Formats: sequence, C-alpha cells, structure tokens
Amino acid sequence: MKKIASAIVVCIALAMILFVAGCLQPTTPPTPVTPQVTTPAVAGTTEVDVMYAGGVGPMPVLLSTNQIDGYIAWQPYVSVATESGIGQLVTYTKDFPPVPEWNNHPCCVLTARNDLVAGNPDFVNAMAAQTILADQWITDHPDMAAADLSEWLIGNDTIKFGNQSVPAMSVMKSAIPSVKYTTEPTPEWINGTKNFVNAQISLGYVTGSLKNTSAADMDATLFDFGPYRASKKMIADKKIVTPAKVNKQIGIGYLKGDMHGGALIIAVKEWKYFNETYGIAIKPRDPTASKPEICDLIVNGVPVAELKLVSADAGPQLMQMEATDIIGMGYAGVPPAIGSIDKGSPVKILMPINTEGSGLVATKGSPALDWNSFIKYAGERSASGKPLKIAAPAKGSIQDVMLQYSLKYSGVTIKFV
Repeated sequence: MKKIASAIVVCIALAMILFVAGCLQPTTPPTPVTPQVTTPAVAGTTEVDVMYAGGVGPMPVLLSTNQIDGYIAWQPYVSVATESGIGQLVTYTKDFPPVPEWNNHPCCVLTARNDLVAGNPDFVNAMAAQTILADQWITDHPDMAAADLSEWLIGNDTIKFGNQSVPAMSVMKSAIPSVKYTTEPTPEWINGTKNFVNAQISLGYVTGSLKNTSAADMDATLFDFGPYRASKKMIADKKIVTPAKVNKQIGIGYLKGDMHGGALIIAVKEWKYFNETYGIAIKPRDPTASKPEICDLIVNGVPVAELKLVSADAGPQLMQMEATDIIGMGYAGVPPAIGSIDKGSPVKILMPINTEGSGLVATKGSPALDWNSFIKYAGERSASGKPLKIAAPAKGSIQDVMLQYSLKYSGVTIKFV
C-alpha cells in the first residue's frame, strides 16, 4: 500500500505537469465501419471497455496502479510508460487495422481563422514560415530538441513510479523518433486527412457540412494552402517578408504536454538561432521562463506582433477558443480541427505539423504484444467476464477515433465506462 501511495503522489504531480488534451473522406462516399475479422476476435463476442481520462496526464497513474489495462496516447506518454517500466508497447497507431490505411497518418496541424488570414496575410505567412523552419530544426537536431521539449513539457527531473524511475530526457529521446515532423501537404497527407473524415463520419462524430459534400467542396472547406506556398517561397528566396504591424495581441493556441506542437516550443526556445539565421523569431518577453506566455514576433529586426501563447487541455477546447476568436492560430490534432470546421467554425487547416506519434500501451507483462495478440487477449478477458479497460484522452481525439475505428473493424464491441 505504501508503494502504491507513493506512486499515486508522484504520478499526480506528473499529471499536473503533463495534463493534456489532445489525428478525411476519400473521393468516394464514406461507408460505415464494416467488421473485417482478420484477428483472433470473433465478431460480437469480444468487448473492450473504453474510459475517457479527460486528457493523457492521469493515464500513467491509472496504469501504474492497475486501474486500467492499457491506454492509447500521443507522445511522450507512450514513452513515459515504456521507459519507466510501468507498461509495454502494444503497437503504434501506424500499424492499426486496416493495414496499411493508417501508415504515416496525419496527426497535428496548423490552423488559422479565416479573418486573420484575410486581414493579415503576411503575418500568417511569417508564422507558417517559422513553423516550417522549427519543424526542420527538430528533425536536424533531435537531441537538442529533446532537451528543449523536455524542459517545457515535463521538466528535466526524474520521473518516478514507486521504486521505478527514469530521467525525463530519456523519455523524450525515446519519443522523438516515433513522431515525423513534416509540414508538406502532400497528396498522401491530404488523402490521409480525408480518411479521418471518413472514420469520423462512420463513428457519428461528423454530422454537418463535411458529411455530404463533394471532394472539391471538402477541400475548399477544410484547407487553405496559400500560406504554406508563400512561406516556402520566402524560405527558398531566403527573404521573409516583414508584415505590417498588427495592432492587437494575437493568441496562439497549443496543447499542454504535447510534443506534436513542438514547432512552436522550439521557435520560442531557439529564437536566437532563427533570428540570426533567417531573420525571424518568436522572442519571449521573459527569456528565463520555462513556459513563456507573452512573446514578440520579430521579422528582419522589426517587432510586428505581440503574441499570447495560450495552452489548452484538449483539442476541442483549443478549437473552441479559435472559433470564438480567443486565439487566431492553433497547433492541434486534425480530428478536433475537422470537427470544428464541420460545425461551421471560420477556420482552415493551413498545413501539417507532424504525422504518427501515437501508440497503444498495456500493463507490463501483458500478453498483448501487437494488435492481433491484443485482440486475442481481449477475447480471453471477455470470456472470463473481465473485459479489458483501455483509457483514451478525450472523445473525438485522434486516439479515440483510431481506437474505436480499429476495434470495430476487428469485430470488437465497445462499451464506454
């Protein structure tokens, strides 16, 4: 009991630091999820209980104290489980069924309000350019990125679970390779985003403007790649256009504890490098703060906008802030962005930020070592009257959408607890 109490105290502290929220329809009309039992499950006889944890922060606590049998989360929470020894990897979401539909799947995106893009195009283009440059920096400097992201997201302390401990830097170094930082809206990425729309329609999460529309209208509703193209040209020309001064503070939203929005964090932490190398920087007003809130966007030595960095516990919360103009741009998962746009929010997806980076973990020693063995184990637990309990961050998150879709595809009945 003393060991469990110790784990709970430490994990609650970790959860307070890490608490977070919270990745489109093919050109053919969407169809409901049809079970394709390619695993040992027998359709209709296997049940998995899904519990929404209100974010990913509480999940390590729940797993380490045997209150759940596993969880699905984004990084660094997959590595929190595996590196600390409280859990083991079942599979990354890229290998969820139907294989290979989710391979290199979209995850987080950069979004912006339509009125901000129309009224301050050079500002939006500059922010897009900074995001592209920071994403590339993470790819080129993974160890330095791990240090910056660790300090911002989980601190540089040792993470402890009872008598088990692991340096936070080890967690972050393990997490980075499973996330692909990319900003190019390739045809593959666009189709992958539409696969998520299809999945969300099948699950009843998309019921508005995106449900019954043509492929062309869907593209026009979801995307605005103008800032991406403009920013790529500026980077190629080695000349970032100095925007006119923005006369109001601009809110920039991001998710607590989520390394997928790492481009924003790196832009702030490494602002001197970007300023000296490219003439653009998001400079914190207080450079000593571990998580600066007020920053200045500086282009070619000219302060052009005051930015307020606003964190959100979940993607839907972030998109609600963007819909109501509390923030003008956001770094969030693609399903909340899809859901918000589907309901009429005046927002567009500008470009990807990353792909992949989510995974399913189980209790250490579980027989679930891949998707098939997970489904087999779920069947055995159902037969014994003790269905597996799996935690997901929030309803409508990428993890929720992928878990539900793949479970149903495998013939599993889902019960929400």
